[in-house]
Amino acid sequence: MVASPQKIRKAIFPVGGLGTRFLPATKSMPKEMLPVVDKPLIQYAVEEAAEAGIEEFIFVTGRGKSAIEDHFDHSAELEQTLASHSKNKALELVREMLFEPGAVAYIRQQEPAGLGHAIWCARHLINDEPVAILLADDLILPRKGGPGCMKEMVDAWSGTRGNMVAAMEVSREETRSYGIITPGMSKGALTEVTGLVEKPAPEDAPSQLAVVGRYIIEPGVFDELSKMKKGAGGEIQLTDSLAQRIGHAPFNGFTFSGTRYDCGSKTGFLKANIAFAMERDDMAPELGDWLKTLKR
Repeated sequence: MVASPQKIRKAIFPVGGLGTRFLPATKSMPKEMLPVVDKPLIQYAVEEAAEAGIEEFIFVTGRGKSAIEDHFDHSAELEQTLASHSKNKALELVREMLFEPGAVAYIRQQEPAGLGHAIWCARHLINDEPVAILLADDLILPRKGGPGCMKEMVDAWSGTRGNMVAAMEVSREETRSYGIITPGMSKGALTEVTGLVEKPAPEDAPSQLAVVGRYIIEPGVFDELSKMKKGAGGEIQLTDSLAQRIGHAPFNGFTFSGTRYDCGSKTGFLKANIAFAMERDDMAPELGDWLKTLKR
């Protein structure tokens, strides 16, 4: 195995899920293309990765996800129409989302076998490097004027190496919905991970420190994923393979400074739309006034 480079250059975006909680909207639209204000969820994740220095973007897709590929590609007719009508700002927005040639790859996950399986599908494009993983439906709004979550993680990872997960405190009852960390020593935003269990019952949870959809993993995790061991829900869980690497590589949870919105749920998605709109000067005054008029 070759030595890991000093820089995290690649990111994996697992986008193969069916999005059944948003039916019927997701019958013909990937859930990752659901818009928060005026950008789809997947674009927020890609922009967060780019801010963190990511150079290569790997999408693990499934059937019916071609809209994601189209979104990050040229639309000659649209661009020509915008240019002919001198809609230069709109044209700039459309072109900003385009990748450098050769910087993007799409891989088909042929069965919905879990997050770990989706990551494993990208193994041949990683080449024994550390890699970032971003789940688009975990949308993280940075603190005012602050960096994105993945940028914070990459900066912290440069001093620790190994594996790292984004972490946040959840209620005891919510532990059944997350990977939960057994915490060791803490230093600032970093907490040593001494154990990790997927979706424990509240009475069995080792803490209330939960993993959310941002990861940095070292190559040894792919060796564990290749064993295809099924975990919670009968699926191949990324957290199980990460847990197997404890003692073999450094492993830390990173408590990020932003606010996370679970856009896999309808309520979380609505909250995200309001929160992101309230960050915009062109929308906040009118929206804020309207929100004050709402009655329970």
